[in-house]
Amino acid sequence: MEYVTAAPHPRTEAAGPARAGRRSLAAALLSGALGAAVALLATRQRWAEGTATVAGGEFPLTVRGSDVTGVPAALAVVGLAALVAVFAVRRTGRVAVAALLALSGAGTIAAAAHGATDSTALDEKAAQASGDTSATVDALSHTGWPYVAVAGGVLLLLAGLLALRYGRLWPAMSGRYERGTARPGRRTAPATDPDRPEDLWKALDRGEDPTGA
Repeated sequence: MEYVTAAPHPRTEAAGPARAGRRSLAAALLSGALGAAVALLATRQRWAEGTATVAGGEFPLTVRGSDVTGVPAALAVVGLAALVAVFAVRRTGRVAVAALLALSGAGTIAAAAHGATDSTALDEKAAQASGDTSATVDALSHTGWPYVAVAGGVLLLLAGLLALRYGRLWPAMSGRYERGTARPGRRTAPATDPDRPEDLWKALDRGEDPTGA
């Protein structure tokens, strides 16, 4: 024998979007914060090294990511700020900030990938060390840190895409601090006790009849 119930299940229908919103929020926060931290860390490491010929000898040279390009570090900071700002705005503003977060990640990827093969910073150091403006670095080699910065940009881009796709399901900071819309009513005068003389005189001063019902 089959049992049929007509009771609706609104909680089951609403659980799907709510669960997706929570999961995407956690994933965006984790990937965005981690991506910005990874990109900033990578730009402080050695990206390339080589040698320059100085007075008949070879002089070792190294450059950090910040010497090669300052774009990844700057965009990582912008992306981190956009990640926080996503929760301070709603609707169109949230879409715009989410797009900025995604663009920060894409820009970090492009700048770090270009810096992985760039020798301009080392050539400038070689020219300074040798005193010859046309000097270039020899035995040029690159480390893996530029690609670590690329990975940080990928995480920032992922956070931005999640914000664009699921941002409408996320809570906003301002919603918790909104004041109630109820207006305070007028303060009513306290009840008068005719048995107390002081209340009797106060009622007469207000023009009220203390003996009335």
